[in-house]
Amino acid sequence: MRELVLDTETTGLDHENGDRIVEIGIIELNNHIKTGNFFHYYINPEKKSDPKAEKVHGLSQEFLSDKPKFSDISEELVKFLEDSKIIIHNASFDVGFLNSELHRCNLEELKEENILDTLILARKKFPGQSISLDALCRKFEIDISNRKIHGALKDAELLSLVYLELIGGKQTSLSFLDTKIIENKIEKDDYGNIDIIKYYEKKLLKDINNIDLNQIDYEKHKEFIKEIPNSIWDKIES
Repeated sequence: MRELVLDTETTGLDHENGDRIVEIGIIELNNHIKTGNFFHYYINPEKKSDPKAEKVHGLSQEFLSDKPKFSDISEELVKFLEDSKIIIHNASFDVGFLNSELHRCNLEELKEENILDTLILARKKFPGQSISLDALCRKFEIDISNRKIHGALKDAELLSLVYLELIGGKQTSLSFLDTKIIENKIEKDDYGNIDIIKYYEKKLLKDINNIDLNQIDYEKHKEFIKEIPNSIWDKIES
């Protein structure tokens, strides 16, 4: 199952008033494991960032002036996204900006059913607590010591770790299980996680390995277990 963890940096907080994307970063997961594949661009927004926004991401107008415009990378972005599940923290913010940019390029906007908001997951898991990305990293003991400024790719990387913790940890996909998962048609939840109980209910038992025992050793073993009080072997034999 392919999932994409996405983050953006912008010139300000309001795309409806002309704020634009200055950076986009996406980390690819397959069965909840990072593949090493990613999508990342700094983007020329053709305008200056609000001072408060620039203080957050540190991307000056001068730095961004020779970077591609969103229209230059839009088709590559759409191709990378495909119809994969997109994981975003506070999705309404990033999706609003992305759809605004896609609309300018006359491209199809993101589908709501493809978006999973980790802010909602975190709110359910930690009601009444701080659930910013920084706060969640601290809760899950994810190192953010080098996060002096925000960066879309860096934050997507951190969010991918937070997301795995929110849905049950790195092994939640049980990708180490064999292909009988598919053969037995194990049901999954909305996030693609395997129902482990149903897996073991349907999992085929392995063949018993027949072992040639030494008869003398076997008789000694029988005599030995007779000396064990309340032996489990007596219960098994009965």
